[in-house]
Amino acid sequence: MGITIGSAPDSWGVWFADDPLQTPASRFLDEVAEAGYEWIELGPYGYLPTDAAELSDELAKRDLKVSAGTIFAALHRPDHYDEAWAQVELVADLTRAVGGTHLVVIPGQWRSDKTGEALEPRELDEAGWQRLASGMDRLGADVKERYGLQMAFHSHADTHVDTQDQIERFLEMTDPEVVKLCLDTGHVSFSGGDNLEIIRRHPDRIAYAHLKQVDPQVVAKVKAEDLGFGDAVKLGAMVEPPQGVPDMPPVLAALEDLGRDIFAIVEQDLYPVAFDVPLPIARRTCSYLRSCRLPRA
Repeated sequence: MGITIGSAPDSWGVWFADDPLQTPASRFLDEVAEAGYEWIELGPYGYLPTDAAELSDELAKRDLKVSAGTIFAALHRPDHYDEAWAQVELVADLTRAVGGTHLVVIPGQWRSDKTGEALEPRELDEAGWQRLASGMDRLGADVKERYGLQMAFHSHADTHVDTQDQIERFLEMTDPEVVKLCLDTGHVSFSGGDNLEIIRRHPDRIAYAHLKQVDPQVVAKVKAEDLGFGDAVKLGAMVEPPQGVPDMPPVLAALEDLGRDIFAIVEQDLYPVAFDVPLPIARRTCSYLRSCRLPRA
């Protein structure tokens, strides 16, 4: 029992399936292994090979394993379930085929990552909250029944489940048996939340974690100017540990104290980033996390 760390394409500046600003997939796989990690996430569907046999071969060449896949699901919107499920059928099938155990689900964003443009109201009305909660309950149950994967809901900046109050409300409204939480330490801190308090109050809901830190000074500027998350990343809001907040050792200790296996995947948002930047950061981060006396890497 304990924490198993890994990394993800996000830490190499990968946000999209195909983008010339992003590190090529083969280079990511080479470098994540070179940095010292054994576990990865799939990243956006289509970035890594989508044929299970091909992907398995690429992973085996580098002694890598997959913890989870990721989808976006705007289930607060009416009649969105079929669109979300179409993603699940692709991502969950590939995740299961290569040995992954979790599906990370990010809610739809009200503001564009690329342009900062508001796409819909910042706050959900009561009907929107009800659709979101019931939709995630249904999704979690269907993912578990059809694919045997645990859904891990990921609160995220510029979505309707962003602040700690919103996370608390979401957890109160959803089924604890099928809807678990991916605790993203950076997004919680970015939005003024307390990671340790969330773990303390909802220990049974924590199924997965993303490890990242934020620069409080950059975050203060972002909040003062109401900038979008994409702009925040370009300004350097996300930093490598131990340069930011939250303090990692107490968070890791709290996760360890849950007494069960937890994947803790490093996700330092770097989009866009020069191709030669991520590897040195990844090496340092892996070394730092190991220095925190994690039992496994």
